[in-house]
Amino acid sequence: MGKFKNKDVYLVMGSNSFSGSNFIDFLLNKNHTVIGVSRSREIQNVFLPYKKNFNLKKFNFKKIDINKNINNLKKIILKYKPSIIVNYIAQGMVAESWQNPQDWYKTNIVSQTLLYKELSNFKFIKKFIHVSTPEVYGNTSKKITENYNFKPSTPYAISRATMDTHLYKFFQNYNLPVIFTRTSNVYGPGQQLYRIIPKTFMCSKKQVRLKLHGGGSSLRSFIHIFDASNATYLISKKGKLGETYHISTKEFISIKNLVKKIAKLQNIPFNKLYEIEKDRVGKDHSYKLNSIKLIKNLKWKPSINIDQGLLLTKAWIEDSYTRLKKLGLQYKHKK
Repeated sequence: MGKFKNKDVYLVMGSNSFSGSNFIDFLLNKNHTVIGVSRSREIQNVFLPYKKNFNLKKFNFKKIDINKNINNLKKIILKYKPSIIVNYIAQGMVAESWQNPQDWYKTNIVSQTLLYKELSNFKFIKKFIHVSTPEVYGNTSKKITENYNFKPSTPYAISRATMDTHLYKFFQNYNLPVIFTRTSNVYGPGQQLYRIIPKTFMCSKKQVRLKLHGGGSSLRSFIHIFDASNATYLISKKGKLGETYHISTKEFISIKNLVKKIAKLQNIPFNKLYEIEKDRVGKDHSYKLNSIKLIKNLKWKPSINIDQGLLLTKAWIEDSYTRLKKLGLQYKHKK
């Protein structure tokens, strides 16, 4: 597929997302030229780490909605000729996907099917990194490898499993240069405030109770966004076409114990920080990913454990609180 060079141009789709914006920052630190695409204008700088990057001049942002105008994206791709496309685009949020499943299916299946069909004609693209989710597997009580069967539990997970299956068949039959990643729960400075870790910090500072769904019994692995970005970069350089790579730590923690950790950091009694809420429909108890392929074949390993990562996130909350306190803590659905 051609030798990878630092002069290769990356296209990052979903550049306003937490993972997308951090990956752009990572790429700029590696001296790449980067094109970012999102359906919305660039969000507040406090959520876009690349805005402070010394190499910002090598980044170009384009506002494009794949649900409305794939042709504009094609023009951008023909202009910049990116070697690597990393696709973070997805209608997210599990609970809300039950309310408007058609929006999840439109973005995550229909529009992306049309998008990949168009982009497969551009032979200068060496790799498509399709960022997926462990939720395609449903609940996993034991550690699983990348060939585990899909058993999605929600409309969101169904939409992602459908697209993953579609793309893999196009790899098999038409040599689409796709690689899949499935990452455990990312976190870190700059994450949107409706996510569990920043939301818990914000609730503690605002002295409001966090709604702990199902009492916080769900088990998760949390991976710092730097480690996730580093893994994605290694996959873009050395990953094998058609393969799936799990990106996860070996640490697992219940949401309840995670909130306890944050309460301790904030010097707040745990029982003053939360209230129990009914669990979400279709919520999986745990996703346990085995990342040995990534560790062994691509020589990756996580560098920031949960305690270190929480301290880094706490510092960002403190430094940015004047701006963050004016923002809501709830997810707002966009069609």
